[in-house]
Amino acid sequence: MTSAQPSYRLPPGPEEPVALGIDPETLTTLTRLQRDYGDMVSMHRPNGRLAYFINDPVEVHRILARRHTRYRKGPGFERVKMLLGNGLIVSDGDVWRRSRRMIQPAFGRQNIHRLVDVMVECSQRRDRHWSRLAANGEQCNITSETSDFALELILISIFGKDYDDRIITDGENPFAFLSRDSARDLSVVLRVRHLRELLTSIIEDRKSGKHAESFDFLSVYLSAVDKHGKGFSRGELLDELMTLIVAGFETSANTLNWVWYLIASYPDIEARIIAEAERFLPDAESVNSESLMAMEYTQQVLEETLRLYPPVWLFTRRAHEDDELADYDVPQGTDIYLSPFILQRSEHYWPDPDCFDPERFAASDGNKKDRPYFPFSLGPRRCVGEYFSFMEMKVHLGLLLPRFRMLRVDDSRPELELGINLRSANDIFMKPVRR
Repeated sequence: MTSAQPSYRLPPGPEEPVALGIDPETLTTLTRLQRDYGDMVSMHRPNGRLAYFINDPVEVHRILARRHTRYRKGPGFERVKMLLGNGLIVSDGDVWRRSRRMIQPAFGRQNIHRLVDVMVECSQRRDRHWSRLAANGEQCNITSETSDFALELILISIFGKDYDDRIITDGENPFAFLSRDSARDLSVVLRVRHLRELLTSIIEDRKSGKHAESFDFLSVYLSAVDKHGKGFSRGELLDELMTLIVAGFETSANTLNWVWYLIASYPDIEARIIAEAERFLPDAESVNSESLMAMEYTQQVLEETLRLYPPVWLFTRRAHEDDELADYDVPQGTDIYLSPFILQRSEHYWPDPDCFDPERFAASDGNKKDRPYFPFSLGPRRCVGEYFSFMEMKVHLGLLLPRFRMLRVDDSRPELELGINLRSANDIFMKPVRR
């Protein structure tokens, strides 16, 4: 058992220090610790700080939802803060609560439904591009394609007509490097800072009444006020916009990348999605909130993909006051590690956990609500854009899968890139065939 103050009841764990980061070695380490010590493990990091790995779904829910006020963001968020500033993903306490309340209305379902036409437009652009590839017998970089789709969609959803007028000025997207470079190192941080100058210019023009839009996320963010009637400062607004751009495309892009890869090996699942799409989305004009909500099987496919490949594979928290979990104490300052990737592949809760089986999420499955599942986190910090993401992915699959069959070009299984986000380590190439 890890040594600590005698008054503390600590979970079992190794005596030697344990190095943890956000990398493949950490996944291997946490998997081993869970196997050797159980679902609650204590350890000391090389810097001497006490850390827990929690793989118990009841305690995960307690940390993220019921007692979320006792925990703040943990180790690893320094890199995110360098990139995004103090936006919704990074902020804590009163700053986070204020921002969340101001931003929440933008993601109300009625507002998301107003962006369905943008989702259709971006899907149709993929349709035209893939048609050219198919006609020429060329391969498709599905990783790049899904990233381009999701990035274009979030940028148009944020900036409206300013996307064409102010961002795509010479045919190039200055934000494109975000989908191409996953390193999130200092060079990327510097390029992001340059983009903030462009965003500042667009914001100032909007404030002066230029390029007014009937609806886009920027217009909602600009009009948002807190309980004192105060809006975002320029710095706060820039942080929240960069957070929305990066978080708004990465989840959907990575999930769609895995979906296309998975269904290429499951013709029965592919056929069921196509049949559902042909029933509810026979053409682009039929796409609306009602038809998308009716696509229940497609929803199951997306949820099962997110079970296997959660966009954030590791959450960290830090206790900012003493707490208790199960039969153990959590001293103030303890680092907490939680992994959707590990818990959502635990055989105890998910039989045959590595198998791709959308039926796990069927409405008739009585065990559905009892299984641990938190790809978008839990509690008050659950992803504000979850509904937006599911809607855009349903439009994408509903319009494109009935028109194209994506064939794998090899049988190799993609390796995982375990950084801040879970990605495929290498781009996935497929061959589009027009149906």
